[in-house]
This record gives sequence, C-alpha cells and structure tokens, in this order.
Amino acid sequence: MFSFFKRKKPETEVPEPSQAAPAPAAASAPMFVPGRLDAPPSPAPAPAPAQAPVPTPAPAAPPASVAADIGELFPETAERPTTDAEKKQSWMARLKAGLSKTSSNLSLLFVGARIDEDLYEELESALLMSDAGMDATQHLLDSLRRKVKEDKLLDAAQVKAALKALMIELLSPLQKPLELGRHEPLVMMISGVNGAGKTTTIGKLAKHMQRFDQSVLLAAGDTFRAAAREQLMVWGQRNNVTVISQASGDPAAVAFDAVQSGKARGVDVVMVDTAGRLPTQLHLMEELKKIKRVIGKGMEGAPHETLLVIDGNTGQNALAQVKAFDDALQLTGLVITKLDGTAKGGVLAAIARTRPVPVYFIGVGEKLDDLQPFNAEEFVEALLG
Repeated sequence: MFSFFKRKKPETEVPEPSQAAPAPAAASAPMFVPGRLDAPPSPAPAPAPAQAPVPTPAPAAPPASVAADIGELFPETAERPTTDAEKKQSWMARLKAGLSKTSSNLSLLFVGARIDEDLYEELESALLMSDAGMDATQHLLDSLRRKVKEDKLLDAAQVKAALKALMIELLSPLQKPLELGRHEPLVMMISGVNGAGKTTTIGKLAKHMQRFDQSVLLAAGDTFRAAAREQLMVWGQRNNVTVISQASGDPAAVAFDAVQSGKARGVDVVMVDTAGRLPTQLHLMEELKKIKRVIGKGMEGAPHETLLVIDGNTGQNALAQVKAFDDALQLTGLVITKLDGTAKGGVLAAIARTRPVPVYFIGVGEKLDDLQPFNAEEFVEALLG
C-alpha cells in the first residue's frame, strides 16, 4: 500500500501504557469515512449550558494507540502513484486516438470481407490515403497476396493479422534506441522546418534525458526567429538547464560556444537548436552545413547525433524533408511530432521503404510525457487496431 503521509513523532515523550492518561471519549467513537455508506452517523452533540468562558487547556499528547498514518486508517482514500502499466495504457490510448482516422479506414475493410480482388483494391486506396506512398503500398500488397496464397488464408481476420505482421516487419528497421553516454559530451544537432515543433521537442528531450541522470546544456542557435531564443530559455528554466544564447549573432558561433562550454562544465549532453527552414531554401541549407562543420571543429567527431523533427501531419511532404535534410546533413535519427491531430501515420511506411532513417521518438501531445520512444509493434497496433 502506498501512502503520501509520513508518521510524525510526538513532540513530547509518550508515557508507558500503565502511566498514560486515559484517551478522551471522542477517540473511541465511530468515525465517518467519506464515500462509505455503512459507517454509522455520529450522534448529535447535546447543547452545552451557558457559562462564563474559561481558558482552553493545551492539547494533550496523542496516545500511542492512535495511528498517525491516515493512509493506514483509510486505505480507500489514500492516493497512489501511477504504475508503469497504467502509463503505457494511457500512452497507447492517446496514440490510438491520434491515428484513429487511418485505423478506422483500414479496420472497417476487414469486417465481413471476402478475400478477393475488391478487398485488395480497397486496401490499396486506404493505404494511399494514409500517406504510405505508392512504393510502400505496392510492397505491402504484393507481400500480402503472397502470404495469403502460401498460407491459404480464407478468413478476413487472418488476412488482417498477416497485414499487421508485414507492417511490423517493414517498420522494425526504424526502431532504434537513442544511446546515451557514448561521448562526453554527446553533441546533438536538431533541425526541422518552421512549425514542426522543434524547440518544444528539444525541451521534452532534455527532460527525458534528465530522467536517465544525464546533465544537459542547450544552445539557442535559432537566431533568425525572434521568439526562438526566449522559447528555449523558458524550456531551460522548466528543466533547470543552462541555455547558451546570444541576442544576435552567427548561429554557428553559438553552437561552437555551447560545445566548448559543455566540455568545460563536464555535462553529458549538448543539444543545439537551429533555425527552421524549408529544404528549398538553399542558402539556409548551406548555413546548416556550416553549423555542422563548426561543431566538428569544437569537438572531433561531433555532432554525434543529427536529428530532424517532422510534423506528422505533413504527409508525403515529410518524406521530401527527410530526403533533403539527409542529403545535406546525413541524418542519424528522426522525431515525428503532432500525431495527436489529423496525422495519418502511413508516412512512416514510405520513409521505411525510401529513406530508412531511424525514428527515435514520436509525439502525441504537448505534455512532457507525450514524447515516447518509437516502437514498431505498438505503432502498428494503433494503426490497424
């Protein structure tokens, strides 16, 4: 049993039971527990006769027989922390809600369906509508046809289970944990287009790493957007993390200073924010390359992780972003955000087929716990139900 109440020691020494003063009568009276209907009501007190006021005596020390832990007295009213299983259940519920549009479109196809060409055509349309793209859609359908034929599947539920297995197989190469402690410090460069949730993701990642006893330093390298520095400073204050910034200046210089400061302070992780930009803005993409080169001058081999933050609602445009930023920076990982909106989710299948950059995290909301490591099996379960 969990209790948030600690047993408090009496301020005065409690006498031995043989010498203790008798407990007041009210202590033995039945007590009413909120929410319980079987507890007898307390009798109404008799009105006291009018008398002159007398000084109130000091309260006596509580007898040793009276328990001080309210959680032990009333276990039904004691709070308890959320278990890991409950957190996982809550996370899956939010993920399923975010992908409900695609999930309903795909799941309804198998309700009382016959295994014929019409089903494959409807599946093709549903997968394309989920932003899976033509290449991934054709790969899944060809594999499904072969599986149905080889295993002689005749039931719609069996075909749905086969499609789940094929999607898990397709997405599993994207599932890779972010390894901490490989370098001192581990330098991470974070990029993405405007509006993808890049700065917010950095704040959430900082909190996630602190849970693994990692000290973090942030670099406000987005000197183009007016509020970017202030936004990162707010996240730094929330997480009690130092932020290296300049009111105006070269973002590459900010990144270099942050790496040097991280080495001098002995921090575990340095995360460098960069300005949001479209991959078609070639001069800004060249600026990103410069930042990466300067980080390498500050520490050999850095940045050790080059991440791209993608808005999960952008559909096939997300695939174009992955290709452009990967060509420019050689990405090591992705973070997919905003899967709690109108996201369709199928774009991960397109990424897996075209440019299989690992997906470290996916996000389904604004809270700190709404950013979780990507798990292919959980994702497919939310996608197909």
